[in-house]
Amino acid sequence: MTQRNDPCWCGSSKKFKNCHWPEKPFDLLAYAKKHHILLKTPLQIEGIRKASKLAAFILDILCQEAKAGVTTDHLNAIAVRLHKEHGAIAAPLGYGEPPFPKSICTSINEVICHGIPGPRALQEGDIINIDVTSIVDGYYGDCSRMVMIGDVSEERRRVTEVSYECLMRSIAILKPGLPIKTIGDVISDYAESHNCSVVHQFIGHGVGVEFHEEPQIMHSRNKDKTLLLPGMTFTIEPMINAGKAEAIVDTSDSWTARTIDGLASAQWEHTILITESGHEILT
Repeated sequence: MTQRNDPCWCGSSKKFKNCHWPEKPFDLLAYAKKHHILLKTPLQIEGIRKASKLAAFILDILCQEAKAGVTTDHLNAIAVRLHKEHGAIAAPLGYGEPPFPKSICTSINEVICHGIPGPRALQEGDIINIDVTSIVDGYYGDCSRMVMIGDVSEERRRVTEVSYECLMRSIAILKPGLPIKTIGDVISDYAESHNCSVVHQFIGHGVGVEFHEEPQIMHSRNKDKTLLLPGMTFTIEPMINAGKAEAIVDTSDSWTARTIDGLASAQWEHTILITESGHEILT
């Protein structure tokens, strides 16, 4: 329970007694339990940080290898090798129902997320999202990034750049006491100002001890007033479309999600830790 001389839970940088005292003391653990959120211990945070650094390292290499003529299966093979070399596990492999068949996700052009690596070679003008989640000593780190292959169209460049800016603007505001809904507000404001839409069928999520934990992080406008608390770890991964916001999932594999109108989509992702005074990007 927050004590009088502790920093206030609202993130004001004031002592509790000089801010929200004498309101009813804010019990962080009780609040987290109510919302089914696991506040990570220092030991868990170190484990998640280690897994996140490896995921980011592997993603760096894959993005460097993503060039015209390279197949997404080849990128997957590199990810398999790197996870093995570092004694890690690729979280997507075998996850879900039906089991995801590959170790990374590769989503090209109109594919919003969960693209399955295969024999398709990257071509000049493509954009691709590469999504890596690594398990190290039982802890998870999750991140993704866009790569533009050569000269790309204005539409594809726009969603790539807008999605990155949406991610970084939403991260910049993070601190204890911030309602989760504010993340969706910031993302939606920026995306809409650039004639883009925000996918609402897929969301960010708690991560670290499990692949998917509470809380859910919606990127579109929402009414979630759950407060961010120190010790929370989660992803922000806005999926931004050049056209309509809706996604359709391929019935042939039950994974690949595409834009409903065939226009481009882009996504960037980080794993974030909420600290006592703000936030830390772990990936």
